[in-house]
Amino acid sequence: MATTHTDSSSRKTRTQPQAASVRRYDGRSVKRPEGIAFLMQQHRDVEKLFEQYEAAEDEQEKSALSAKICLMLAVHAKIEEELLYPEAAEMLEDSDLVDQARVEHASAKDLIAQIETMQVAEPLYDAKVKVLKEYIKHHVEEEENELFPELMRSDFDFAALGRELTGRSSEVESELSEGGEDAARSRIAAEAEAGARI
Repeated sequence: MATTHTDSSSRKTRTQPQAASVRRYDGRSVKRPEGIAFLMQQHRDVEKLFEQYEAAEDEQEKSALSAKICLMLAVHAKIEEELLYPEAAEMLEDSDLVDQARVEHASAKDLIAQIETMQVAEPLYDAKVKVLKEYIKHHVEEEENELFPELMRSDFDFAALGRELTGRSSEVESELSEGGEDAARSRIAAEAEAGARI
């Protein structure tokens, strides 16, 4: 059964949801609150895309996969930065974890912007996708081992976060995907480039 708390922050009623089962980066299955489970599932989804990219040999397939990776990461970064990080910074005594996550996002966005403006056959393309994968792997491990557990010890409203993340994720994906693949890649590159400067 969900429990409800009342406090004086921007969200007056805090509903703590039942935990959802989700896999961690190391393959272990764990129970996490709704909002955290949503973000962790996005982590798993992009990891699968990176694996598919590494196995792909065809340039067209690699191009399609890298476009999906960049879109997924752009959406994920934006919703975390809009909905998770501001409140997390306020709720945690030490906001260093949030600051580090923002810097990690900026580094990833720089690579996303570069990848989205390149062709698969260009020199360093595969290397940039591989480095992006390593950046994301490091970022995910820190979030899942440090930031998320810290938030779970706070009065964070995970039920509201889960609803907001789900809705905003769909909105951002639609906004970034609008107008076909070339327009989407340009939009994602521009957004990533702007977000790489913090």
